[in-house]
Amino acid sequence: MADVVTYFMTALGLGFYLAGTVAVIRFPDTYSRLHALTKADNVGLGFLIVGIAFQADSWMVVARLALVWGLALMAAGITAQLIARTALQRQSP
Repeated sequence: MADVVTYFMTALGLGFYLAGTVAVIRFPDTYSRLHALTKADNVGLGFLIVGIAFQADSWMVVARLALVWGLALMAAGITAQLIARTALQRQSP
């Protein structure tokens, strides 16, 4: 049963990564690209971590995975804000 959940969650996470990648290529401006990329990557990473957590041997591994996801969420938000601010400053006359 755990293997089936792992396969499903991993496939779902990879699907979100694929959607984020397509959005970066297809969307017209920086802001929509950032929005799609940060949302898709964070949700995709969450699904991957849940899938991997079903294969973990201990709760310590699950806690480390959750910590990695939390740090990635914070880093993505901060990076997106910095990129958006830079794009806004470059557009101003």
